[in-house]
Amino acid sequence: MARALMLQGTGSDVGKTVLVAGLCRVAKLRGLKVAPFKPQNMSTNAAVADDGGEIGRAQWLQALAAGMPPSVHMNPVLLKPQTETGAQIIVHGKVQGRAEGRDYQGLKAGLLDAVLRSYRHLRESADLVLVEGAGSPAEINLRAGDIANMGFACAADVPVVLVGDIHRGGVIASLVGTHTILPEADAGMIIGYLINKFRGDVSLFDDGLAAITDFTGWHSFGVVPWLRAANRLPPEDSPGFMQPAAHATRKLRIVVPVLPHMANFDDLDPLYAEPDVELVLLKDGQAFPPATDVVILTGSKATIADMRMLEKSGRADELRHYAAKGGRVIGICGGYQMLGKRIYDPQRIEGDAAEITGLGLLDVETVMRPEKIVRNVRGYASGEPVSGYEIHLGETHGADCARAPVMIENRPDGAASADGCVWGCYLHGLFNAGRFRQKFLHNLGRESDGRNHQEKIEEALNDIASELEKVLDIDALFAAAR
Repeated sequence: MARALMLQGTGSDVGKTVLVAGLCRVAKLRGLKVAPFKPQNMSTNAAVADDGGEIGRAQWLQALAAGMPPSVHMNPVLLKPQTETGAQIIVHGKVQGRAEGRDYQGLKAGLLDAVLRSYRHLRESADLVLVEGAGSPAEINLRAGDIANMGFACAADVPVVLVGDIHRGGVIASLVGTHTILPEADAGMIIGYLINKFRGDVSLFDDGLAAITDFTGWHSFGVVPWLRAANRLPPEDSPGFMQPAAHATRKLRIVVPVLPHMANFDDLDPLYAEPDVELVLLKDGQAFPPATDVVILTGSKATIADMRMLEKSGRADELRHYAAKGGRVIGICGGYQMLGKRIYDPQRIEGDAAEITGLGLLDVETVMRPEKIVRNVRGYASGEPVSGYEIHLGETHGADCARAPVMIENRPDGAASADGCVWGCYLHGLFNAGRFRQKFLHNLGRESDGRNHQEKIEEALNDIASELEKVLDIDALFAAAR
C-alpha cells in the first residue's frame, strides 16, 4: 500500500501543480512508482484519461511526469465552469450534472466517498501518491463538507506540506496566518512548509524561515527558486501566451479571439513555442490587428454563449470580412462549430436558445446532443500522423465535411472551405504533432524544428526535477509521507 503526501497552498496559483509534477518526476527518476492525485479540480482545460472520461489537464501533465497512464482516479471530481456561478460536475470522468456554486456547497460532501475510493485505488498500485490541494485550506468558510483540502487530508490521514508564494509578497503572513486561522485538528495535519518562486539570494531569507518556524512549529523543507522551465509547461487556467515570451523575432501573426468560455487553449502552446510565431490574444474592444496571417478559434465550454458574444461585440462581422478577403481561419472543437452556418440545441443543453446563427464560413451545421463524446484518438492530417483527443457535445454535418482536414481511425473529422482557407475539426492536440506543425508552418512560409511538443514538455519536467533535487530536502519530504 502506497504512502501519501499532500501539497496545499496559502492561496491559488502558488505553484502547487508544477511542484507536484516536478516531485512526481523526481520520484520516477528515483525508481519509485508514483501517482498524482487531486481530489477536486476546477478547470475548463480537460484531458481524456486512458481509462476513459475527463480529468483536469494538470493531472494529465502530472501523470506524464510520473510516467503513469492518466486515469480518472487521479482527478475524481472535475468542475468545468459554464457560467459566472455555475459549473458542470464530472465524477470519475463522467458528467453527473450541473450546479450553481451555492448548490454545490451542499453537494460536495456527498462526493467524498468517490474521492476516497479513487485515492484507495491509486494507493493499491503505487509506492507513493502525491496529492495536490485546491485553493487554500484557510478558506474556513468553505470547510464544511470540504473534499479538496483538509476535509480530504483528515479523512484519508494524509500529512500536508503547505506551499507559500514569496513572489506575491507577504509569504510570512500568509503561512503564519494560515496556521493561526486553521482549526487545531486541521493545523495538526501540516508537517512542514516550503517557499516557492524565490528570486535572488536565498540566504537573505534565512531569518524569514526562522520566523515562520518559530511562529508555527513547522519544519522547512526548503526554498524553491523561480523555475524558468515551468514556462515551458502547459498552463492550467489561462493561456501561457498571455505573458510575453523571450523570442527575439516574431514573424507569423496568429490571432486568437478571447471568449468568455474558451477552453482547451493549450492546443495553441506548440505554436506559441515556435520562434517564428506571434500569438496575439484579441480581447473584447481591441482592434483587429493588421497583417494577421491566421485566426484560430479555440474550444469553448459554452459554444452558443460565445457565439453570441462574437456577434454582440462585432467580432463576428470582422471575422466574416477577414475571411471574405482570403484570410485564413481555423476552428477547433467549439470554434469549429462556430464556423458553420447554424448551431441547433433542441434540448436546450447549453441554455435557452434552440438555435443560433454561426459565422457562416463553412457550409456545415451542428446539432447539440446530450451524449458527450470523450475519447483519445489517432489519425492523419496533411498526410502526417497526429494524435490527441475529442471532448465535445454535438455532431457537425454539411457539404464542406467532404473536405475533412483530418482522418481519425479511418473516419473523417472536420470540414474545409473550397479554397482551404477556412477549416475546422474536433481533434484537440493537433499542433502537438511535430511533422504536421512543421508542414502547417511551411505552407505559411515559416519553418519549424518538427519536434513533437511532448518531447519539449518532458525536457522541462526533467529540468524542474533536477532543480528540486538541489533545493529541497527530498529525502525528508518523501520520508514524511505515510
